[in-house]
Amino acid sequence: MKLQVTDKALYLDRRQFIGAAIGLAAAARLDAQPALHGRRLENVQKSPLSTGEPPNPWEHITSYNNYYEFGIDKNLPSMLSKNFKTAPWTVTVSGECTKPAAYHLEDVLAGQTLEDRIYRHRCVEGWSMVIPWVGFPLASFIRRCQPTSKAKYVEFTTINDPKQMPGMRSSVLRWPYVEGLRMDEAMHPLTILSVGIYGEALPNQNGAPLRLVVPWKYGFKSIKAIVKIRFTEKEPVNSWQEAAPSLYGFYSNVNPAVGYQGSERRLGEFLKRKTLIFNGYGDQVSGMYAGMNLRRYF
Repeated sequence: MKLQVTDKALYLDRRQFIGAAIGLAAAARLDAQPALHGRRLENVQKSPLSTGEPPNPWEHITSYNNYYEFGIDKNLPSMLSKNFKTAPWTVTVSGECTKPAAYHLEDVLAGQTLEDRIYRHRCVEGWSMVIPWVGFPLASFIRRCQPTSKAKYVEFTTINDPKQMPGMRSSVLRWPYVEGLRMDEAMHPLTILSVGIYGEALPNQNGAPLRLVVPWKYGFKSIKAIVKIRFTEKEPVNSWQEAAPSLYGFYSNVNPAVGYQGSERRLGEFLKRKTLIFNGYGDQVSGMYAGMNLRRYF
């Protein structure tokens, strides 16, 4: 897809997060609406893979959201997703695997041990949070699907429902939203499918009922409301990569040396902090990219 001027303008608008000097200290616009507390998740285990940093409060995490299916302003997902229906929910698995099927969400969760995973979250726009996700390793579900030797990548697709998701009526992206991972990234212990935050069922504005979380990549890689998982031999083209390929790469690893990503502002803080390579997870993930030119494969 040819890059248009409006694509770059949109990218710059995303990065000029509201009121750089004052906006993030307030965490969200006054009309944003934090989610009501929901169902408690049972038998959630602590994980040694969690960061020791204090999480952002529920109010930040559920009212300051990028979820373009509900609109491009960060307050809109909290306002417009209240009646989004997340049950029943089916995830269709296809492609290079021996166990393709349409899995009900209950089947996806069957036999999984839910874990607290407190992760740093870094947006490409230059802001960040710490989020206490609840989920389980994506690798566990992938093994159930039994990918073949041809499966080099995993492609994920969000639900396509413009009646419930008014942002999909715009042409900001080609819908539905698509993301992808290399197989070793998908199988990495840090990569999870999340079903909750703060020990409760995932709120709609945070990607309910099932979303991906990949903490060393920019937030847009962590696709929400997943309904399709496809194993492929060829590298998928993700939605932002298709919209603006010179600005958004397939890998989208957090890298302060690429673009204008050297610093970030944590919600609730006034001063900026230095952005860390791989969002601070370099010790765990850098080996997957040994020998790669991270400026070229951004």
